Amino acid sequence: MMNSLTAGVAAGFRRDKSGVYLADVVEMLQSLPRADAAAALAHMPDVRAVGALDRPEFTAAPEVVALLPLPRAVHLVAEMAEDRAADLLSAMAPKAAGAILAALTPEVQHSLHRLLAWPDDSAGGMMTTEYVACAADASVGDVLDHIRTVERSRETIYSVFLIDGDGRLVATISLRRLIAADPASPALDLARGRGPVTVPPELDREQVADLIRRHDLLALPVIDEAGRPLGIVTVDDVLDALVAEHTEDAQKFGGVEALDRPYLETGFFAMIRKRAGWLSVLFLSEMLTASAMQHFETELERAVVLTLFIPLIMSSGGNSGSQATSLLIRALALGQVRLRDWWRVALRELPAGLVLGMILGVIGIIRIAAWQKLGFYDYGPHWILIAATVGAGLVGIVTFGSIAGSMLPFVLQRLGFDPASASAPFVATLVDVTGLVIYFSIALAILSGTLL
Repeated sequence: MMNSLTAGVAAGFRRDKSGVYLADVVEMLQSLPRADAAAALAHMPDVRAVGALDRPEFTAAPEVVALLPLPRAVHLVAEMAEDRAADLLSAMAPKAAGAILAALTPEVQHSLHRLLAWPDDSAGGMMTTEYVACAADASVGDVLDHIRTVERSRETIYSVFLIDGDGRLVATISLRRLIAADPASPALDLARGRGPVTVPPELDREQVADLIRRHDLLALPVIDEAGRPLGIVTVDDVLDALVAEHTEDAQKFGGVEALDRPYLETGFFAMIRKRAGWLSVLFLSEMLTASAMQHFETELERAVVLTLFIPLIMSSGGNSGSQATSLLIRALALGQVRLRDWWRVALRELPAGLVLGMILGVIGIIRIAAWQKLGFYDYGPHWILIAATVGAGLVGIVTFGSIAGSMLPFVLQRLGFDPASASAPFVATLVDVTGLVIYFSIALAILSGTLL
């Protein structure tokens, strides 16, 4: 027996009767207990059920489909867009996914196996095999007639492939140009002599997104080595993939291993596991800070006043490094800079770090002078030298933070790691340790013979 909310979701929430959109149905399914969501999906009209499963925001879909009776699960998966069905099956437990795959028709099995063979973050993993193709010598009218015939079996139709006798892609024609053209004219004439923009299946999804943006495309053909089309990546697939990519990068940049599920759906122990690793690494790294302070123990005993500014100076260097890291990670992701541009970045960050350090240094000197003159704190007879030490220390540490923060993403990418792994906490830890060495080295140079 279904409760009223489950029964309401199962009814399909037809827009013209209840005023509820399919997106709202997905949200309600997502909020239901998994068993109730499966019961609702089992009784929902096919069109609405498939529409809900085709939505990437229905993140609980793999678990819900696994609870459906096998015939119902097989029927819904067979009706789904093939790229979304492949994503769903890859996220399911292998046993449940295998049972569904085995019960599908050979044709659907073949298409899904082709999609599942590619990594999720590649063009092949994003593409759908449900594209529209016609012979290269077809007329505009023939192509439009073909579209009317196959439209219901295709996920979306942004463009049409024109194929030669060997199955190779000759041209892509947008639906808009086809509709506006003379039905009797050759469809190939609409290509204007330009070769199609294509990608291989192994191309990274960020590069796919860049091509779609650069060429202002709604769809991008994926071809094999012989030039035969394998599938098509649509702009909505790219948007979904980029949201997932940027979510993962944002989590990494915060010093957290990327979550596999939405925050509230991630289990307690899974959350601990994702966070504990990086936190432990950062903690062990921060131990180097204690080692650096121990090295300058004598200086600290003789000039305790220097310790007052350690948090101020360390945080300034870490903040500067985090700024540079954020800018460079984004620039690398967008292709605005390449590995070979590291020296140009260094030449920009060096003067930028010096100027930023000078600005903070002046502020620090003014603050020490104001507190001394206004009687808020007595820094002793050598307060001017202390102010100079703090000012010079800020210049050195902020400059080092800017250089280190900008170069770290290049180093990680050169070593084959994701530049987003250069998280803000990691950069801050690196600058903390080196910042102490810079600070006390400057203090020894300026205060030697007075406080030290």
